[in-house]
Amino acid sequence: MLRSLPVVIAMLGALTAPAAAQQQQQPLRSECLAMANAPPRATPVSLRLAAAKAEEVTITYAGHSTYYIESRDGVRIATDYSGAYKTGRLPDVVTMNRAHSTHYSLFPDRGIAHVLHGWGEDGKPAYINKRIGDVYIRNVTTDIRPYVSDDSRHALVRDGNSIFIFEVAGLCIGHLGHLHHKLDDSHFAQIGRIDILMVPIDGTYTMSLDGISEITRRLRASVVLPMHRFMTPLEDFMQKIGQQFEIDRRGERSLTISRETLPATPTVIILDGV
Repeated sequence: MLRSLPVVIAMLGALTAPAAAQQQQQPLRSECLAMANAPPRATPVSLRLAAAKAEEVTITYAGHSTYYIESRDGVRIATDYSGAYKTGRLPDVVTMNRAHSTHYSLFPDRGIAHVLHGWGEDGKPAYINKRIGDVYIRNVTTDIRPYVSDDSRHALVRDGNSIFIFEVAGLCIGHLGHLHHKLDDSHFAQIGRIDILMVPIDGTYTMSLDGISEITRRLRASVVLPMHRFMTPLEDFMQKIGQQFEIDRRGERSLTISRETLPATPTVIILDGV
């Protein structure tokens, strides 16, 4: 009996190891997806607790498509980071997309702890599912057009862009990245609820103004923060998205916001910057 005990223990270990490994690989829970799929007026407990604590997030526009997001616990994130648009201290986390060199860097500062590529390796889509401090970060991949101008310019490179979603302080913050095509129902289902949305409005380098306006309306974010502001007049974008959106022009680069202070009417906020 005693001789067989080690064998029994080994067999039990072999049976429980895969289950433990599978449990460790389970994706982190997205409260923004839970809220999007919940019945009307139902809010996940963790989001209610975050709102009750009146946690705030500070968002700063650095330029082009780079926004800095800073959580209450001091986690600092830079979106579409190329190193060209900087403000304040070095970010702890940077996200990147590879459509153009202004949206990524292959040689970021070594002091940046987390570099998240919006494209995958070996033809596989990027999969981001991380909790860093008090921020949960995930992504939804989309396709991009090749940068070169040749006969294949209308083709799409699969999964070359990521829509990054940052869940922090009970807020769902989405960054559309270098979006090149309309989203289908599966994309919207993966994105879930969005409270603050960063949207490229150039109308050419990413996608048409009609297309991006349709996506903006459907996502129904309380706050819309435009990116790629160098070409399309803001008034054209406002006309496309409809009269249900208000506009708020500010003389500063940063805004501090919480779930409690989200505007009651969807609002396009124009922060100072290039």
